[in-house]
Amino acid sequence: MKALILEGDVARYTTDYSDIVRAHAEGKNFWVELDERTPEDDRLLEEVLKIHPLAIEDVWNDIGLPKIEDFGDYVQLVMHGVRETDLESSEVPLSLTELDVLIGKHFLVTHAHDEKVCAVEPTRAEVQRRPGLLRKGPAWVAHAVLDRMVDEYMPLIDRLDDEMDSIETSILSDSGIRPDTAVIPKIIRLKRSLQLLRRTTIYQREILLRLARAEFDEIPRELVPFYRDVYDHFARVTELVDSYRDLVTSLLDAHLSLQSNRMNEVMKRLTIISTVMLPLTVIAGVYGMNFEHMPELHWLWGYPFALGLMAAVAGGILLWFKAKKWL
Repeated sequence: MKALILEGDVARYTTDYSDIVRAHAEGKNFWVELDERTPEDDRLLEEVLKIHPLAIEDVWNDIGLPKIEDFGDYVQLVMHGVRETDLESSEVPLSLTELDVLIGKHFLVTHAHDEKVCAVEPTRAEVQRRPGLLRKGPAWVAHAVLDRMVDEYMPLIDRLDDEMDSIETSILSDSGIRPDTAVIPKIIRLKRSLQLLRRTTIYQREILLRLARAEFDEIPRELVPFYRDVYDHFARVTELVDSYRDLVTSLLDAHLSLQSNRMNEVMKRLTIISTVMLPLTVIAGVYGMNFEHMPELHWLWGYPFALGLMAAVAGGILLWFKAKKWL
């Protein structure tokens, strides 16, 4: 475990369990970041901070969905940060990382499965530079972590937006008969990513809304506008995710519609060729019969007549198609 303990005007960094216990006994503000589970970590949560066993299990286990729970002396938050993966090779080009937060009157406990994703490391560095955040209270530090975590969603949203623009350009510029086979897999990957984001963001938005409404005693009144600002930013993320889901569905429909139109054009050309060739086949079949008494077989101009008849019939059919504006 790692901890920052407020001592005067300094946020002192320590990994000593006894320092944390002493700070709690003296009522000092401190922030503990848990790493891998150890007996000392469990003892700190159970015996020193008096955390409920169910909350402790949530801290160490990945529960999948965001949640918020008020235990009276502290508030438990389960949030999710986002990490982008390879859009080309990954089945779902993003992953979510859980961040567990316990906000008490004098303490803040966090456990991030990936510190870089959940903005823990940069926030810790900021608190060490500006101990005033920890002096104001643990809820202020929690706000700084959540604010950074929400901001990390926007680069990914912009990346998905660029990918959708690229797919749209590919769909509209593909005028050939053979379609781009990579378009549909890209659309499906984007659709799955947006579904994963929506399942998470819709719950996290409600959690941030409850924090912005000052429903918990651990959140000071003067901090409420700042949590409301985080909620506003995340509400925009949620709205963009919803609109992008509709846009991805429209892209898929547009792609399938264009492919259907191209197939119709192919069938139209084949139908015209078949229609032109059918009467020519009939003429060739008639004059290809080997009956003995066929006057045209011994006629000097029989062969040119048959070719001319075929040309006249084919030309007449094509002129009729053109008059009907089918060509």
